[in-house]
Amino acid sequence: MKTFALLTSLAATALAQNVFVNLPEGPNIAAGSDVIVQVTRPNSLTGSREIAVAIGIQPCYNGRCLPAESTLGTVLYNGPYTPQIHEWSGLPYENFTVTVPTDLAKGTAIVGVAHATLIGAANWAFLEVVNATATVV
Repeated sequence: MKTFALLTSLAATALAQNVFVNLPEGPNIAAGSDVIVQVTRPNSLTGSREIAVAIGIQPCYNGRCLPAESTLGTVLYNGPYTPQIHEWSGLPYENFTVTVPTDLAKGTAIVGVAHATLIGAANWAFLEVVNATATVV
């Protein structure tokens, strides 16, 4: 029973650190343009220290998309992640302005975000990959 409680606690702690990705300007993006990618991290009672994020984009071919967990595609940003609360009742987030490659194929694309953080007093390393679907026009 103690093992189950420990595993449940660790899983809950990890899930509390998850981020999610938004495209505030909408799912339609133009090749060669600057686009805002918003990475949001919900508040948590568990302490954590952000390490970094990497943001990438990959086109889907013939309606088939590779999972973001297997490839980020073309990396648009790789560096520090320091989410802040911007609105009084909002969640912490950071906006990244990235440039979509001019030669990116038109159609469906996956915007992937790899997020690394240290969790808790033991500094448990946590890595996740999340994504959003976009349409390159």
